[in-house]
Amino acid sequence: MAYKNLRDFINTLEKAGELKRIPAEVDPRLEITEITDRVSKAGGPALLFENVKGSEFPVLMNAFGSDRRMAMALGAETVDAKAAELGELIDWGFGQLRKIDIPSFFPKLKWARLFLPHKVLKAPCQEVIDRDPDLSKLPVLTCWPGDGGPFFTLPLVITRDPETGAQNMGMYRMQVYDAKTTGMHWHLHKDGAHFYQKYKARAMRMSVAVALGDDPAVTYAATAPLPEGVSELFFAGYLRGKPVETVKCVTSDLEVPANAEFVIEGWVDPAEPLRTEGPFGDHTGYYSLRDEYPVFHVECITRRRDAVYPATIVGKPPMEDCFIAKATERLFLPLLRKMIPEIVDMNLPLEGVFHNCAIVSIEKRYPGQVHKVLNALWGLGQMMYTKMIVVVDSEIDVHDLSTVAWKVFNNIDAKRDLVLSDGPLDALDHASPRPRFGTRLGIDATKKGPLDGHEREWPADIVMAAEVKARIDGRWKEFGLD
Repeated sequence: MAYKNLRDFINTLEKAGELKRIPAEVDPRLEITEITDRVSKAGGPALLFENVKGSEFPVLMNAFGSDRRMAMALGAETVDAKAAELGELIDWGFGQLRKIDIPSFFPKLKWARLFLPHKVLKAPCQEVIDRDPDLSKLPVLTCWPGDGGPFFTLPLVITRDPETGAQNMGMYRMQVYDAKTTGMHWHLHKDGAHFYQKYKARAMRMSVAVALGDDPAVTYAATAPLPEGVSELFFAGYLRGKPVETVKCVTSDLEVPANAEFVIEGWVDPAEPLRTEGPFGDHTGYYSLRDEYPVFHVECITRRRDAVYPATIVGKPPMEDCFIAKATERLFLPLLRKMIPEIVDMNLPLEGVFHNCAIVSIEKRYPGQVHKVLNALWGLGQMMYTKMIVVVDSEIDVHDLSTVAWKVFNNIDAKRDLVLSDGPLDALDHASPRPRFGTRLGIDATKKGPLDGHEREWPADIVMAAEVKARIDGRWKEFGLD
């Protein structure tokens, strides 16, 4: 299902009983965060704050903040249903790599072309054009008391590779410094930062556009860990089953989502000194520290006449970002299985805030296989930042944290089963002695046998006889224990 725009999604949420309008005046400094945090942690609805102090624009919060709303955002009954659909496509794609099937290939190629972005000349996101922009007119949230200032928390940052001309769309927080400048918090591993270095080498100024709001599939796509070279707008087109309409910016040649609520156009000058950004109350539940980042200069703001400002908050989980991350876990598991076929399932527990812990189950067949899986995972894109990976046997439910803990606490020999690996860490990690680099831990909690160098017999799990369980099931009511 493709939503026409963000308000179409809002209307759908409201009809489904998944949205609450808040007519009372609220302050974007801290108050919206406190309200949303309480509602989010209680499993409550999306919130539309209609009377925001100091701004004419309503603020949409917690729109992705449940399994149901996350599935609705992807136009599916459930996230797992969408993952199964994507898995079928991946199976077909890998099948074509194994054999040349011309009759099958061309229809699929034609089908894939349906999701390429579609350019238009006139767009809702440019109904109002402000060439003397003032960021203070937007209801940008100051989320936590220790934050360095207000932050854009749900921006779709659009940049272009000066070598290939390909565009990228990523989500990087942006601290508002004043009416016309913000920070640009792109980490070293992000495509935006990679492009920035290319512009720097060429002594060129870098055009940047920031879209706010659209069909939620577009917003989600900006967060997705796509393989290099795969367009986020193409992926969004696939998710929504319809191409994303784009329009050329007013001040640059960048193409932006035509149905966005706001588009902030401007530039970053790589020759300009970096500026201190932060602190920021982050999804780790801690403040990420101050650091130096490029400055984004705003030239123009375009918007819809009746624009809605979308935002999110992050902090100690569970929060809205948890549901976004869980969707990523499910959607990209089929691709992960194709690259590491022994993987059965994966869980990124909320307590590990997605990049600090992963639990995977595998079909173990040979000695050293756990080490192979660990190194393969640490070599995959954003998985390289996973500080701890726990590997269990295939029959273990990785989502049952109690059982996983039981296996970890009982199945390991510290010298044999703990694997230390030095490598990159996320910029948000505060525990490593050095920024962005530290030691990751792999834990082999699988059963061991002679091929693993285990000299003793491995004990069996305690399991009641099936016939006894069935007999007691049949007599349960007579015991009066319900």
